[in-house]
Amino acid sequence: MLLLSGPPGSGKTTVLVKTSEKLKIEGFKVGGMISTEVRTAGNRVGFEILDLWSGRKEWLAHVGQSVGPQIGRYRVNVDGLDNVGVEAILTALGNLEVVLVDEIGPMELLSRRFREVIMKVVESQKLAVCTVHWKMRDRLIDNVMDRDDAEVFVVTRENREILANRVADRALDFLRSRVF
Repeated sequence: MLLLSGPPGSGKTTVLVKTSEKLKIEGFKVGGMISTEVRTAGNRVGFEILDLWSGRKEWLAHVGQSVGPQIGRYRVNVDGLDNVGVEAILTALGNLEVVLVDEIGPMELLSRRFREVIMKVVESQKLAVCTVHWKMRDRLIDNVMDRDDAEVFVVTRENREILANRVADRALDFLRSRVF
């Protein structure tokens, strides 16, 4: 399991996406979920979930959403996370070679189904590359970060370009060692 952590804006998602692209070029089937921020007129209004395999999208959180748990100025769309994000991770676990999860963080951990699927990812033999919230303390995050088979990379603005290649190389080493 390869874990990317770092402060907001450091490039964790960028490293994850570049790793995904390199693995796809090498012929591996990659899936899971990516969370991206959405801006309107330069202001962040929310976060969207993208299913990497199917291309489906859904709001994770939005400032204008009227229902759902609130984190800061956003209301979290737990149903959307379950229907797109969790399903994307399950598809990757069942049918693909690499599982990507962006991010294991406060919004995502509001979903019981998300927590359950992360435990399935951890227990699986699949390569997982995940971003993990920088400072959040949660038993699930602590368990994932403290695993013997977890390799943690701290992403910074200064190292994100180099780190993208390094993480992709580690992922390829793992995947190639499993090919018979």
